[in-house]
Amino acid sequence: MVEPRAARPTLRFIDEYCEWYAPLFPEVRSFEAFKYLHVGMISELKRKTLPAIAKAVGLDNEQGLHHLLTKSPWSVTRLRQIRLKLILKLLDGQAVILLIDETGDCKKGKHTDYVKRQYIGNVGKKENGIVAVTAYALFRGMILPLSFEVYKPKERLKAGDEYKTKPQIAAEMIRELLSLGFRFELVLADSLYGESKVNFIRVLESLKLPYIVAIRSNHGMWLPQDQEVTCEPWQAFRRTFSNGKTEVRYRSEVIYGKRRTVRYWLLTTDPQTLPDNSTVYVMSNTPEVTLDEIGDRYGERTWIEYGLKQSKDALGWADFRVTDYKQIERWWEIVMSAFTMVSLFADAFNRECPLSHQILARHPWWDNQRGWKNLLNNLRLVVEPWIAFNRLKQWLEVFEIPSFIQGFVQLIQRMQQFYCPVMHDLLLRRILFSSA
Repeated sequence: MVEPRAARPTLRFIDEYCEWYAPLFPEVRSFEAFKYLHVGMISELKRKTLPAIAKAVGLDNEQGLHHLLTKSPWSVTRLRQIRLKLILKLLDGQAVILLIDETGDCKKGKHTDYVKRQYIGNVGKKENGIVAVTAYALFRGMILPLSFEVYKPKERLKAGDEYKTKPQIAAEMIRELLSLGFRFELVLADSLYGESKVNFIRVLESLKLPYIVAIRSNHGMWLPQDQEVTCEPWQAFRRTFSNGKTEVRYRSEVIYGKRRTVRYWLLTTDPQTLPDNSTVYVMSNTPEVTLDEIGDRYGERTWIEYGLKQSKDALGWADFRVTDYKQIERWWEIVMSAFTMVSLFADAFNRECPLSHQILARHPWWDNQRGWKNLLNNLRLVVEPWIAFNRLKQWLEVFEIPSFIQGFVQLIQRMQQFYCPVMHDLLLRRILFSSA
């Protein structure tokens, strides 16, 4: 029996991360394509199309990458399960803040599954597009992608589909994540979910989950005739941002008749004019969150949401060129995997800074900040020589320059010293366990 060949290497940190998922792919070429897509997604390519990624990783064409999305026999569900179990292993029982959101992307025509004219958050208005409900975790300042599910409009349902509202989808996601072992110290969501009392809020309350959610300014509640809505005097507080900077904000508690377990707040930058883009009504059932923390805790949703848009744009979330949702779902799940790969470089998961990293940090463009986008910037610097060499190899077939090739080979070897400590340790433990 002929032994299957080993998968072609890329960069060490990508190979070691992707090795965690290797058993999922029965075909070597599919596993290689899986790794290549991770390289392409974290690269500086403006559009993460399959032809562009193929050129960046040194392939003659994109057929292998397309095969991975369309015909290769691997399971999206299994990939997500393996990724979530990896995150759970790293969290080691610690609770996270959960952000429920939705992401929408414009798509022309009606050939793409579940596309219709609907509200697209990225553009702030109704457009033709596709929308997915997403769940992300915040852990010690780092974002971890958890799950997503496409919203299926009633008009675009297929045979066997069941219509679910976005709050229903979000509630099911939360139940599933809890069943896997995730623990949530707080749930954050916008007014679409805050105004869904039956399908979302009651689910959170039944699961005994603390929440801070946005509500509409005209939020209503039935009150006895002898009770009325009152607002407490404005109080200034200092809003602390993720980078440590602070700004003055204002809050006022809105009381519907009398104070209850669930409390209501109006948060703004200007109590006189109440600017639309910096004023929000929130509802909370969190007795553990102090009065001074309410603005900061809900404010985490805003910067996470902004960071998520940047992150998904950087990885090519909307750059798929397929129309069948099963294939779109594969693309999205690989984006979530690439997102996770970057997040695992966070200080929250790594106690050491290897000497090789300290040497690479001498690069004048090395980003010493520790946010997700800063980590991505550094990973892009590490993959840059490998991608550049793949692009230049075509010219080296025209002009033979041995010294040039040798120089690139040596530079890429230096890049191979860079790795993710936590993933390296997990792989070593798995190898030792399997050989015992």
